[in-house]
Amino acid sequence: MNHPTSGAERHRVLIDDQFSRQAERFAASPALHNEAALNLLVDASGVRGDDQTLDVACGPGTVVAAFARRARRSVGLDATEAMLDQARALAAKLKLANVAWYRGDVYELPFAAASFDVVSCRFAFHHLQDPARALAEMIRVCRIGGAVVLCDGLASDDPKKAAALNSFERFRDPSTVEFRPLQFHLDLLAAANLTLVRRASYEVPIEREAIVGGSFPEGDDREELRQMINEAVEGDRFGMNARRDGDTVRMAYRAVVLVATPTAA
Repeated sequence: MNHPTSGAERHRVLIDDQFSRQAERFAASPALHNEAALNLLVDASGVRGDDQTLDVACGPGTVVAAFARRARRSVGLDATEAMLDQARALAAKLKLANVAWYRGDVYELPFAAASFDVVSCRFAFHHLQDPARALAEMIRVCRIGGAVVLCDGLASDDPKKAAALNSFERFRDPSTVEFRPLQFHLDLLAAANLTLVRRASYEVPIEREAIVGGSFPEGDDREELRQMINEAVEGDRFGMNARRDGDTVRMAYRAVVLVATPTAA
């Protein structure tokens, strides 16, 4: 049996393992795929009826489907076949004729330069070891004057809370690299010479048992995961407004949508 020899290869194995196992539950998650959050992202993108859009790390295809209702053609790319199976099923259910699906690498997008009017990526950058490289590929395939849309969960600006959140997330989902604060994302766009044109934010509420049941933590130790959430209430350890609600705990991920425009060099 061949074993991955590099950090990048090991991480690809973790991504495939986690998202193959999560695919069905991820696709069914109302918190991640609610209509209001999807509309916020699509509205912010400024998409128009004749546009072609690409969603990178598209998962079960809900962002692609949301764009497909407004764009001429909507494409999704993901590294995990199980996620693409969910995306194809969604497209069939919604009878979408203007979508296409590709399996591929976020660091080497299989598209020509300036192929799309809108290029988006939602809730994937915290899984990337080299987000600047992925962003460069998104920019490459986006036309000048188009829209690059980055949406991700945020870590607290408090370093201790950010570290606690990331410790939790890496235990909950070992394919997680790092949740970063807002300024990291703003600096990433600025370093890529993108012009920020719109910004929006929202929260993704979660309940303890829902996230425990939908996760595949290290060693499948869900009891430890549950305890970590319980302990997060004291002092709001993760910066997620953790609070007790009867016999459970509720928290919320903070998410940001950043829309930027590539300009000619």
